Amino acid sequence: MGRRAPLDGVPLTFIAEELAKKQKEISVAEFFERNKQLLGFDSPTKAFVTAVKEAVDNALDACEEAGILPDVLVKIDEFDRAKGRYKMLVEDNGPGIVPKQIPPIFAKLLYGSRFHAIRQSRGQQGIGISAVVMYGQLTTGRPAVVRSKIGKDQAAWELELRIDLKKNAPEVLREEPVTWPEKAQGTRIEVVFDGRYIRGKQSAYDYLRLTAVVNPHARFTFIEPDGTRTVFERVTDKMPEATKEIKPHPKGMQLGELMKMAKATKEPRARSFLENEFSRVSSRVAKEICEVASLDEVVRPADLDREQCERLVEAFGKVKIMAPQMDCLSPIGELLVKKGLKHASSAEFVVTATRAPTVYSGTPFQVEAGLVYGGSLDPEDQIQVMRFANRVPLLYQQGSCAATEAIEKLNWRHYKLDQRGGKGLPYGPVAVMVHLAATKVPFTSESKEAIAEVPEILEEIQLAVRDCARKMLTHIHKRGKFERMHEKETIIRKVIPMIAAKSAAIIGKPVPDIESIISRIMNTVLIEDKIEYDDTKKTHTVSLVVSNYTRTRKKFRLVAILPEDWPALAPDPRPTVAEGKILSWNLKSINSSEQATVRWQFKGLSKDDYDENDLYVYGIDPEIVSGAEKWDEEAWRAATGKLADEEKELQIKVFAADGTQLADGPEAEGEAPEDEAEGEAAEEGEPIEDEDDDAPAPKARGKPRQAKIAADEW
Repeated sequence: MGRRAPLDGVPLTFIAEELAKKQKEISVAEFFERNKQLLGFDSPTKAFVTAVKEAVDNALDACEEAGILPDVLVKIDEFDRAKGRYKMLVEDNGPGIVPKQIPPIFAKLLYGSRFHAIRQSRGQQGIGISAVVMYGQLTTGRPAVVRSKIGKDQAAWELELRIDLKKNAPEVLREEPVTWPEKAQGTRIEVVFDGRYIRGKQSAYDYLRLTAVVNPHARFTFIEPDGTRTVFERVTDKMPEATKEIKPHPKGMQLGELMKMAKATKEPRARSFLENEFSRVSSRVAKEICEVASLDEVVRPADLDREQCERLVEAFGKVKIMAPQMDCLSPIGELLVKKGLKHASSAEFVVTATRAPTVYSGTPFQVEAGLVYGGSLDPEDQIQVMRFANRVPLLYQQGSCAATEAIEKLNWRHYKLDQRGGKGLPYGPVAVMVHLAATKVPFTSESKEAIAEVPEILEEIQLAVRDCARKMLTHIHKRGKFERMHEKETIIRKVIPMIAAKSAAIIGKPVPDIESIISRIMNTVLIEDKIEYDDTKKTHTVSLVVSNYTRTRKKFRLVAILPEDWPALAPDPRPTVAEGKILSWNLKSINSSEQATVRWQFKGLSKDDYDENDLYVYGIDPEIVSGAEKWDEEAWRAATGKLADEEKELQIKVFAADGTQLADGPEAEGEAPEDEAEGEAAEEGEPIEDEDDDAPAPKARGKPRQAKIAADEW
């Protein structure tokens, strides 16, 4: 079959020339105008959330960069009910914006200050708030109104802005100074757009509620179209750690990126280029990279060809280079995550875990997780998943997010949750929170709604969530044991006295002491964790009451994990070990039917920050202990973040109520030596328990402050 002519009698060269005339540059604004779903404006409901999200993110970033505790107002008004149009107003108390920078910031896509900065921040692409202005312009034809003030004695400037979509350039329709006496400084934006307002999951209200959880230092005021006013109060006055910008890291560097850097650098030699343009490359490492890449150290970077750059990239993977600095990240912190989750829920139990910072493809990142159990959560529903990236909630595309995949892959049946079919999200009264802090979050799309499935990130999320789940299981076991023991004790204390009284009356003898009988029947060591809070002194007083309901004397080590590092105050008796978050006592002589109490105080935390201790025991059968778990390798790692063999020794540090370190003294517990205690017990006729002799408690005689406890003695 012959080929058909493109157009009858028309030369191909003419057609090519005509097609060439139609080729023209596409503005980025025009591209996103036709593909607004890429930015999160693919439905009226979702557009509402996206608009609020982008404006609030800008407000929070501005306040934090200026070191100001954020106070953000979000107000939604019905603009035209018949057409489904709303006016959104978002106002902050940040440093403000100089007038000449307002048009490009709010009315030009891909304009911003953070795209090239390698540090954690919410916005990086310079698209967000200008995309909101574009969406309002497309759906209503109305310009955005921006007002900003940079100081108390400065005039506020108000501008009406549009975007020239063909040029991706701002159009200023009005610019004038205005009075704004109620604000010392700050920025406000008003945008009218088409949308559908709802309240519930995946709504503007839900977004602000979750934003308050991971931004506990911020205060949000939300006014809904019907006038309902909700205030999400800040729960801390402590600002997040300021992030520092770092240089690119060689690990994960791509060939094209390296070639671009080599052409742009002002460094005269390859070695100095590697030292000064990259993170963690010392003079020695730069020399080794050049040797591995077979590259002359003095060659000009601008003269490097493609083959030489390719050898450099290969050398980056072969040479041992330190991980990037981690001060470019600003995680929330376990205590503040717990604060935020408690503030937003009425849960029975809240636990958090923070992984150590690490890297993927040279990009620093850190994972934090939290778990909420019980309370108002429905045990018949699937568990809730709360996803965050750089302190921003991710409300959509949950099923395609790495955080969800990592949670689904865990064996939740091991943690007493119903995981039907052995995979997927389990069912139970649980909510899981995952926060990824990174200099570059690998989102799956420009709308920044789901995290890509990077293997290193998946693994870190799984480890963090598994740690939370393990602590939840410990709590469930502890609560179950307590309930069973108290129920058993209640029944025994009702029945045994009646039997004893009847028996004594029958044989005509006095009623015997029944405490030893009750102990033999109970056969448990009960550890009760009591925490009281003094609102005046802002002090928690902790009491651990250890009751020996067994027939023999007990001796073992009791370990408590604090919510924060030392110093705890006025410990009584003195602990054998006080290091970081760890407190430990050698309880050497608790006779049958007797109690021992350990007390200390902790100052500086809010009431809800400290409501339960992680308690562990060592040197005793954990099956007969209610209220504590077995101290093992996993517990050590959870408490210290290290493997036991990495911790060579622990220093004993004991503090008085005023925070000063106590003077040197005798035995850390202040008790008689073990052989004397055993002698006294033998004289009293109490049986001596030998089951713990295989794990002797280390002694700290003479100078307890300098005593050293080897890790393997735990």
